[in-house]
Amino acid sequence: MRKTGAVSFVASIALALSVAQPAGASSPLLPTWLDSVRRPATIDHFQLPHANSRPYTIAAGRDGSLWFTESSRGVIGKIRPDGHIEEFPLPDPGSGPYGITLGTDGNMWFTERFANLIGKITPGGAITEYGGLSENAQPWDITALRDGTLWFTEENIDGIGVIRPNGAVTEWFAGEGTLPTFITTGPDGRPWFTEELGNKIVKIKPEFPPTLQEFTIPTVQALPWDINPGPDGNLWFTELAGGNIGKITPGGVITEYPVSDATGIAGITAGPMDGRLWFTQNDAGMVGSISTSGEVGELFYVGDYPFGITSGAGNIWFCIGYNDAIGRWNLR
Repeated sequence: MRKTGAVSFVASIALALSVAQPAGASSPLLPTWLDSVRRPATIDHFQLPHANSRPYTIAAGRDGSLWFTESSRGVIGKIRPDGHIEEFPLPDPGSGPYGITLGTDGNMWFTERFANLIGKITPGGAITEYGGLSENAQPWDITALRDGTLWFTEENIDGIGVIRPNGAVTEWFAGEGTLPTFITTGPDGRPWFTEELGNKIVKIKPEFPPTLQEFTIPTVQALPWDINPGPDGNLWFTELAGGNIGKITPGGVITEYPVSDATGIAGITAGPMDGRLWFTQNDAGMVGSISTSGEVGELFYVGDYPFGITSGAGNIWFCIGYNDAIGRWNLR
């Protein structure tokens, strides 16, 4: 494992002010939202052992480590809070692991997009794979419910599915041409997912069959992408093409907050202690944050194509896809 040099916090602040401050507005030396961020802070990069790994999504495990998918090598990775990296190869190097989440059983569950499988890895690294999906379903993302089931999206067949702890899979059609993409468990305990081409946020009532309630995003062709719960009891989502960060209440009311000159807003996560949402902007290689009132704060360059982002061990962690690295924005 090789740890690269840290980016200075002061440089990040200067960049944040230059990007986020409206033209002609006066700016204090340090904006008030920085009071919630412990200073001084740095960005650390932890290089993966192999080139062309393309780390994609990342999630905190029960063991305190961060677990991530290496989508181009067929590997599940684990990085400890101190930056030590372990890798666990899947049987098929071309399986395309994409989404990953912590299950109620303490294991990490993940999708294998091109192998058409759902996988499980224990904290010790033992891997189990489950089939039973429709042909070429291409499972994308996955989330866990309190009852032990895991729900996932199937982008290639416009479907959603559920896998039980014993590996039994059931699938349903979500709507032609909708492209169900990312999925999460909301504060109401229900699965919510984005329809990238359907331009909707969808809430699932997890019955058999499930009931789907759709909410249309005001911006046309926004390409909604990631979705996760916020610290305010709402869900927050990103728009790849819309240039907004979106918020949706459990009742389905949507508010969009523009990010200046933004395209490719991808991953989003709630911060561990600061009451903010943190997001990746892959086209520009940036990571930023936004308050629950819609104030866009920090924007800083982290590398080539950051994708998934999560909080863990008191900091913000993200996948830097084309630099084959895991990044850590140190909040403490």
